[in-house]
Amino acid sequence: MSETVLSKEHVQPAPEAPAKKPDPAPQGRGNGLAVVALLLGAAGVAVGGWSVWQMRTLQTTTEQQLSDVPALAAQTLSIKQGEQQLLARLNQLPSASELDNQRQLVVQLQGDQQRLNQRLETVLGESRKDWRLAEAEHLLRLATLRLSALQDITSAQALVQGADAILREQNDPGAFAAREQLAKSLTALRSVEQPDRAGLFLQLAALRDQVAQLSALAPAYQNQGDSLSSLTADGDGASRWSQWWDEISHYIRIDFNADKNVRPLLAGQSLTQVRLALSLALEQAQWAALNGQESVYTQALAQAQDVLKGNFNADNPQSKKILEQVVELSKQPVTVKTPDLAATLSAVQAYLERRHVRADEPGKAAASPVQEALP
Repeated sequence: MSETVLSKEHVQPAPEAPAKKPDPAPQGRGNGLAVVALLLGAAGVAVGGWSVWQMRTLQTTTEQQLSDVPALAAQTLSIKQGEQQLLARLNQLPSASELDNQRQLVVQLQGDQQRLNQRLETVLGESRKDWRLAEAEHLLRLATLRLSALQDITSAQALVQGADAILREQNDPGAFAAREQLAKSLTALRSVEQPDRAGLFLQLAALRDQVAQLSALAPAYQNQGDSLSSLTADGDGASRWSQWWDEISHYIRIDFNADKNVRPLLAGQSLTQVRLALSLALEQAQWAALNGQESVYTQALAQAQDVLKGNFNADNPQSKKILEQVVELSKQPVTVKTPDLAATLSAVQAYLERRHVRADEPGKAAASPVQEALP
């Protein structure tokens, strides 16, 4: 700027005016130099500060790197140790020939495992069949027990049918003899009629209820002594003899045409005892019907008939109805002749034994080569 001013001053001609005081040129030049010096000083300070910052940054970086050196050394050491371990493991690995042998052994092991699985499935299948056959034998034993203990024809027939269904599932020609015996037993069971013991028990219970309402009805005389009272009713009809005869006619009956056996009237304690005896006989018949005791059942109903016939008149409608029902119930069967299932059970057991013998023979044959291979 000072140079520009100076150039302008040299270019312009000096005026011819009177002499003036000269401009303070040296002072303006000193100011420009001071500014330049200040700028240069500021630039130097900036350069120095930047250099100091760079030195500090470099020092900090160097210190961090020096602090990371042990960690890097430890990491390098661990890497070397890992490499050594990997080399040791690689040295322990088998060779290619050994791997090939092991591969062949694995293939052979897989084949043996498959054959073992097949053998296991076969054994399990045979075991299931054996369990089913054992169930058939158990059903026959239950049927025999039901027949011998309870004479339950219906349950025994269902059990025998279940055993026959199990043998049919086997589809084995060797079970022909056992199934033949089962067919015979089923035919015998179907030919026997099952007695209705529960029905007999309920009918006898209904009769016991009727016995509790049974009353001793005497034969009613239509003529209440009117013919004899007419003989004593001479005169005014209200004589002392007619009154006496009306009173005594309640206790004495005269019937010239009586050709039937007339039972005496039961009253009070006698009627109660008869009802009790009849109820006990029917209760005994109920027990015999449930337990299949034919002799006890027949004897109890015969006793009930004797009580009805011995203590009630034949023309008593209540006792007559009860007697008819007792006679009808006495004809009902309580026990039946059950068929014997021993031959059927023996045939099934024989079939099971033959099956077990056939199952043991392949096992012995398979065990013999193994024993020969052993040293």
